[in-house]
Amino acid sequence: MKKTLSALALVTASALALGACSSGQASSPSATGSASASAAAQDITLWLAGGDTPDALRDYLKKTYKANTGGTLTIEEQAWGDLVTKLTTSLPDENNTPDVVEVGNTQSPTFTNVGAFSDISDLYGELGGDKLLQSFVEVGKVDGKNYTLPYYFGSRYMFYRKDIWKAAGVEVPTTLDAFNSAVKEITTKNPKKVKDFSGFFLGGQDWRNGISWIFANGGDLAKYDNGQWTSTLSDPNTIKGLTQLQGIYTDASKAPRTAKDQSPWLYINDSDVIKDDADDPDKVTGKTSLAAATIMAPGWAHWSIGDLKKVDGKETREWNSDTFGTFVLPGNDGTPAPVFAGGSNIGISAKSKNQEGSRELLKIIFSADYQKMLGENGLGPANSDYVSSLGDDEFAKALIESASNSKLTPAAPGWASVEASGKLEEFFSKVAEGGDVTALATEYDAIFTPLLNGK
Repeated sequence: MKKTLSALALVTASALALGACSSGQASSPSATGSASASAAAQDITLWLAGGDTPDALRDYLKKTYKANTGGTLTIEEQAWGDLVTKLTTSLPDENNTPDVVEVGNTQSPTFTNVGAFSDISDLYGELGGDKLLQSFVEVGKVDGKNYTLPYYFGSRYMFYRKDIWKAAGVEVPTTLDAFNSAVKEITTKNPKKVKDFSGFFLGGQDWRNGISWIFANGGDLAKYDNGQWTSTLSDPNTIKGLTQLQGIYTDASKAPRTAKDQSPWLYINDSDVIKDDADDPDKVTGKTSLAAATIMAPGWAHWSIGDLKKVDGKETREWNSDTFGTFVLPGNDGTPAPVFAGGSNIGISAKSKNQEGSRELLKIIFSADYQKMLGENGLGPANSDYVSSLGDDEFAKALIESASNSKLTPAAPGWASVEASGKLEEFFSKVAEGGDVTALATEYDAIFTPLLNGK
């Protein structure tokens, strides 16, 4: 059964306890819209999540919307950490709802399944159709109808210190086993002689990167069968991946077991790392004692990696290809490992009074001009026709290659509940601490299965 839009008002930030089951999708404005004003007169609000959309693109949307419709577009940025809570309280309220919303791809199934977004199926072909990133399209679907569509993608790949790898005598790997062995070897040799050195920095709670080892071994986080979602951490293939991952934590990563996936580039930049001091090895300078030869991050992280420079009095990073490099995490068979695809979806609030104006904004967002602008700013365009706008440098090549075999988290109605619970971080940190993988998997399967089904 699907849940009604009114259930969103009952969602808590920690559990997303969506209630009030009904027999069908909540009613939303028709595909042709029922707004009293014409699109030319409608002033609308767009919520963007985080700062990934550059100011130049925001300005373009405002100016183009004004030129095309005569209306005013207001853009409000919402912090990723607050987004679910704010959507939960705002989307059901027709007087306070944003009109168009960017939502995380992993959050989309929860909101689409409670009728939070308008049906835009009739726009699907005009906005790109089957050329849109299909894994993102699928998490925005309910009963074959489109409610959200992909905004941008940002697949994950490896950033590494060429100088450190060379000093350790280790080559870029072509299989996952070779990668695991390489970062262990680098950690053991520690060519930089830096305190808390990691051949590969992977936070103990960093499940978004850690699940790549599950996917690469044919495992998954959940499966759908006979109308129900079931957590599959204890599946033999998942156990194999988790065991391989635990070896990384044991042999190659000195990252804190409480660390998530935020800002790993801090540990690969020399200027952010404390060098060992023979006189005072624990000297505090305001920087980190952690250091890494390799990190895994979305493609846009490269703007934060490199030599520290000052431009017009402001500190910035300048990529140095002699020191830093990229490669795609290889799978067990040598093809790209199935990494988690970052990025987001976009949709129109079902409670918006400005359906026509909102639909006009989507047409601008999915236009060739805007799609190319996304690519030119390092964000993977939703439409495959414009992927070339990413360019042909090493970052574009790594992004495209890593995305070729990427995966999303399960499209379960309760997946946002799983993320909000904090239990994924808890599970992965226990694996990182050396816990019994099989026992932990069984324990957390029992926790995640009800959450996946919205219970």
